[in-house]
Amino acid sequence: MFPRPLTPLAAPNGAEPLGRALRRAPLGRARAGLGAPPLLLPSMLMFAVIVASSGLLLMIERGILAEVKPLPLHPPNREAAAWRRALPRPGGLPLEPGDSDWQVRQDVRNRTLRAVCGQPGMPRDPWDLPVGQRRTLLRHILVSDRYRFLYCYVPKVACSNWKRVLKVLAGVLDNVDVRLKMDHRSDLVFLADLRPEEIRHRLQHYFKFLFVREPLERLLSAYRNKFGEIREYQQRYGAEIVRRYRAGAGPSPAGDDVTFPEFLRYLADEDPERMNEHWMPVYHLCQPCAVHYDFVGSYERLEADANQVLEWVRAPPHVRFPARQAWYRPASPESLHYHLCSAPRALLQDVLPKYILDFSLFAYPLPNVTREACHQ
Repeated sequence: MFPRPLTPLAAPNGAEPLGRALRRAPLGRARAGLGAPPLLLPSMLMFAVIVASSGLLLMIERGILAEVKPLPLHPPNREAAAWRRALPRPGGLPLEPGDSDWQVRQDVRNRTLRAVCGQPGMPRDPWDLPVGQRRTLLRHILVSDRYRFLYCYVPKVACSNWKRVLKVLAGVLDNVDVRLKMDHRSDLVFLADLRPEEIRHRLQHYFKFLFVREPLERLLSAYRNKFGEIREYQQRYGAEIVRRYRAGAGPSPAGDDVTFPEFLRYLADEDPERMNEHWMPVYHLCQPCAVHYDFVGSYERLEADANQVLEWVRAPPHVRFPARQAWYRPASPESLHYHLCSAPRALLQDVLPKYILDFSLFAYPLPNVTREACHQ
């Protein structure tokens, strides 16, 4: 019934392994200089194949997976704690009418993660990572010892609400609807706070999950929020972006009027491993090859996926994921389409390779910015 799963692709003769290539210096102008053509990873062809294969799977399997459970993200560890056997697997998520697309995407994610993470040179656990990458990862994984789960938070993918949930589960907040300014550090435990043996124990025995979002929609959300509302970001990043990319900007711009193309130019010149967490690729934040996540939830069906996770970890019935506030207006696909079509195509070609793993691993299609699509 299924097409054959994606299989690991060997590197061409003389080419470096995929994992080593991904840990090399940044893409594009940041490494080659502003006037030089962008550098491409040797593995880019492989990921083009993966993206194309994912799209083919979506077309072939659409409508036939409603009665088929997706494969587990990783085979269960035989030595894992007994609680894991009692948990329903991610394939047990109740599907709503018309939800076969979601199940197809889960299956594609599972297959693609196995194919990519099985490549020679890819990390198998956090201690395979360079020190800087491991530090970033451990600082982004939150711990609930009471409910035995690990959550890798991704900014602009409802992480504030998840932190609120963790504080309720820890007894710090009475309920998720408490209207307090979120403190993103206090009363939270991160893997980085623990000793190596404590980290290894939790990685082996706890339920692990993260939530992802369409990569460019996440960037647009960060752009609108940080440069449109947050003075600290306007001063720290916005002013530098304007100085660097706007002719005649002067020595002291306010940084409160950064355009989306200017933001994209800034990203094109940045090393992904050193980006601010709000626009760092999810791959670098959560390292889905080094950490074997049990579930990857979607922003596109946030409330349903989040509440299912709470059931899996046996949270109290009264603890539910916060509903989206009526006043909140997230970045929409229509708004993203407008901004992408307004940006120079060459600029998108410089930015997209930095997020190609987020597109391919999590089964998001690349944006269609052809002239025909942009004039519709």
